[in-house]
Amino acid sequence: MRRFSIGVVGAGRVGAVLAAAFVASGHQVTAVSGRSPASQTRIETLLPGIPVRDPARVAASADILLLAVPDDVLERTAASLAESGSIGSGQVAVHTSGRHGVDVLAAPAEAGAAVLAMHPAMTFTGTDVDLGRLASTVFALTGGDAVRDTGEALVAGLGGTPVWLSEDQRVLYHAALAHGANHLVTLVTQAQELLRSTGMPDPSGVLRPLLSAALDNALAYGDAALTGPVVRGDVATVEAHVDALADAPGPIRDAYVSMARATTEHAVASGSLDGGRGRDLKRVLDEADWDSLAQIAAGIR
Repeated sequence: MRRFSIGVVGAGRVGAVLAAAFVASGHQVTAVSGRSPASQTRIETLLPGIPVRDPARVAASADILLLAVPDDVLERTAASLAESGSIGSGQVAVHTSGRHGVDVLAAPAEAGAAVLAMHPAMTFTGTDVDLGRLASTVFALTGGDAVRDTGEALVAGLGGTPVWLSEDQRVLYHAALAHGANHLVTLVTQAQELLRSTGMPDPSGVLRPLLSAALDNALAYGDAALTGPVVRGDVATVEAHVDALADAPGPIRDAYVSMARATTEHAVASGSLDGGRGRDLKRVLDEADWDSLAQIAAGIR
């Protein structure tokens, strides 16, 4: 396996974990930057003995610069390092953003560096728990032919699977991940809140086997995994759900109605729900939307 010297700017949840994984796989992490107390703790825990330096010195210390910083500051950070002369010809600038391709690294590219986008399709805790998950993680790579071997070697060192993605598909790719993972967390916490309101002592214990099975089945069987009142066309049950949610927090009721509508349309399109039942369900859900608007207008919510 090819060995690299790697500098890491940003010891957040992603940067610290990837740096630790690089060290474990035999790469040399030359230095890392991180200012917040949380970043300092991650460095001490995951990267003992790795020098902590300012971003410019980190960039100048390695063949590969890993920029693991928030999307909103990525371009500015890359430009600042390029302008300072900290990165240039003979180096590779790599970022971990899902949304961005390599256009955001225009400044390092103009300075002579090769550029690569490398996003892990995984949620991170910023602890050593994440290290074992990298082996099953897909990394979305974007870059030119000049960095193809480097990108695949980096991912191999992390134990992941490389998949190449064009620049113009990055935002849609990232939207899919956010919709599937981030919104899943919102739905699960909303379901826990509702169960807690019924007096259920262990909402997580109730949901864990159900949600684990639903997720596994959806990933394995797609549309065929759909169960529940919508796909059965149980209009009265969905209507009862909407009524029962009348006193629930507005975002929960709105999320239920929106997802039930999307599920109805999906079930009709896939042929698992007949059109007549689908129209009846949409009527119930449309009425729920009108009720919500009326409440907002009345200043109740």
